[in-house]
Amino acid sequence: MCARSCAFVIDGIIRLAAIYAAGIATALLGGFGVAFWIIFIFGLEWFYPVVFELKTAAATPGKRVFGLRVVMDNGLPVTAAASVTRNLLRTADFLPFGYGFAIVSMLLRRDCKRLGDIAAATMVVHQREAERNARITLSSVEPVVPVMSLSKEDQAALIALAVRAPSLTWERVDELAALAAVVSGDTGRSGPDVTRRVLGVAHWALGRR
Repeated sequence: MCARSCAFVIDGIIRLAAIYAAGIATALLGGFGVAFWIIFIFGLEWFYPVVFELKTAAATPGKRVFGLRVVMDNGLPVTAAASVTRNLLRTADFLPFGYGFAIVSMLLRRDCKRLGDIAAATMVVHQREAERNARITLSSVEPVVPVMSLSKEDQAALIALAVRAPSLTWERVDELAALAAVVSGDTGRSGPDVTRRVLGVAHWALGRR
């Protein structure tokens, strides 16, 4: 909860700085500038988190500083609808004042969910440093020759996994890679090494020799 609170403060400072900068930039535009500034504030307040949560990192700048990211309850990447829902319900979380309901909900629940996360079926998870480093180096996986002949459908499935991998949690990538481990000769095994070999086969299927 402390990490989320600190991340919230950082994001708040970023938003305030953006609002201040926009105010200065539009000050000389008269009524049009004021109207634009008001619209800018509205859009920044409601869509700032959504824009960042739908990116690969699935986190605002504040959350990224503390290794936090937003995912669905099943570990899959957050959807646009879920991100919008969890952020629109910040209004309810704010009640009765100072995010009172959100704080109470996070203190009472073992998963530290606020009301928006409950309604959207999302959660904020902490990514260990090792996992973040593994995700960063994912593109450096070396091509691996498959141990069996692959149909076009098999190759397409492996390539789809490689494409989706950066937007998934590392645990979910390991889980999916274990299902395809037969292509790398790792049937029945799972883990980071198996995942890298399976992704290596995907790179081979892409023609990277």
